[in-house]
Amino acid sequence: MSRLAVRYVGGPTAVLEIGGLRLLTDPTFDPPGEHPVGARALVKTAGPAVQAAEVGAVDAVLLSHDQHPDNLDDSGRQFLAAAPLVLSTASAHGRLGDAVRVLPNWETVELARPDGGLLRITGVPAQHGPDGTEHLVGEVTGFVLDGDGLPTVYVSGDNASLDVVRTIAGRIGPVDIALLFAGAARTPVADGPLTLTSAHAAEATRILDASHVIPLHFEHWGHFTEGADTLAAAFETAGLADRLHLPKPGDRIEL
Repeated sequence: MSRLAVRYVGGPTAVLEIGGLRLLTDPTFDPPGEHPVGARALVKTAGPAVQAAEVGAVDAVLLSHDQHPDNLDDSGRQFLAAAPLVLSTASAHGRLGDAVRVLPNWETVELARPDGGLLRITGVPAQHGPDGTEHLVGEVTGFVLDGDGLPTVYVSGDNASLDVVRTIAGRIGPVDIALLFAGAARTPVADGPLTLTSAHAAEATRILDASHVIPLHFEHWGHFTEGADTLAAAFETAGLADRLHLPKPGDRIEL
């Protein structure tokens, strides 16, 4: 029996099955097209491999942030309306209201598991760009999942900082499985990548001592500058190719 199953929907969106519970990361179900962000637009290049109606019921949504349409689009907002629990930032709560429960860094929410145990979900830091750009990109969060008899799972959200990864590793310790948002996203808002580069994703794996890595958010948007090929090459160069599980849309990975 797998300890974690991840079904890759596309972009930052995946269904996680752990401890008998089902969680969804950053809901994005819109078709390809332009998504305005202020005076500019982000371009989605491919639709989801799994439609929102096919996802089924979830126990919680792990929302790294709400302010960018590549992490929460129009269809994703509709999905939130039916979700029993949405965990995210104080800023997301301010914009979306009581549909969102704030999960501050290092605080934990416990969900009852069907087997009588608990799944712990802890908020952890994320930095969506180079140092000093927080006021431009807004507040973002990541998550760590754990529980008795379960693997420790890190969901990075849109984090570009290895210093943040080091802080998390120092507080949480090694993780079993890391879901790293990669793609080296770039836009004119910042002079540097807004998410992990492929090389930094490999280094984050080493810092976390993660046994398994599943990249998310590395394709399907025009502002990503790196993708599956560069991830595979970076992990090979780092001697970590055996830890990388590179999903294709619709794949279900069991670990």
